[in-house]
Amino acid sequence: MSQRGIQSIEVGGRLLLALARAGRPLALKDLAPAADMSAAKAHPYLVSFGKLGLIEQDAASGHYGLGPLAMQLGLISLQQFDPVRLATARLPELAVATGQTVAIAVWGSHGPTIVRTEEAPSPVHVTMRHGAVMSLRGTASGRLFAAHLPRVVVVAAAGRGVFDKAMDQELAAIRKAGFSHVVDAAVPGVSGLAAPVFDGSGTLVLTLTAIGATANFDTQAGGVPARALKRCAAELTAQLGAGAVAAAAVDSAAG
Repeated sequence: MSQRGIQSIEVGGRLLLALARAGRPLALKDLAPAADMSAAKAHPYLVSFGKLGLIEQDAASGHYGLGPLAMQLGLISLQQFDPVRLATARLPELAVATGQTVAIAVWGSHGPTIVRTEEAPSPVHVTMRHGAVMSLRGTASGRLFAAHLPRVVVVAAAGRGVFDKAMDQELAAIRKAGFSHVVDAAVPGVSGLAAPVFDGSGTLVLTLTAIGATANFDTQAGGVPARALKRCAAELTAQLGAGAVAAAAVDSAAG
């Protein structure tokens, strides 16, 4: 049952959404059409939002941008979002969508470390242990961290030997694809997929990973497991404030 709202707030809110999507201040002639309204209709909303601090008008250019209250609300929202907590809530549905055991890995003092797991819905599945440190070269999550973290951070945990010409080429391909996969790498007969979750600064904060028996696991980019994993990672990235990164990831997951 849908709940009754206040239409004028929803209409005015389109101006805030348009500014958020644009990511920069806009002139009224550009902002109003982006919110699907006339300039005359948009102006009173902008005046009211300005009084509240949700919108601010630049005195020199006349362009409208998000105001101090909008920024404060954004910061408070980000502080409330714990990446691991958010991702943990998504694991059960992700295990069903991929048909595989899924887990969350974060970067620890010794490298990629499993902090949460959800077993596959099927009777036969591959398990992962909490606290297990994953191989940088032999696992999908390990390669994902190596692809996105500063090299000095990776070297501090794993040593310089982890990088070579072949590895650098693989990591470049992972960054371009937006996800990582391995087949029979660390353990024969076991394959894995991993997708990155970024925070508002574009920093990789965790990976969503799925592992399963190679014989029953589609690890291709266009396969159902990869698309489900990338879509979930993109949605979490958006919740954490990385809009542009999330938009690119959603496009990749949909492609």
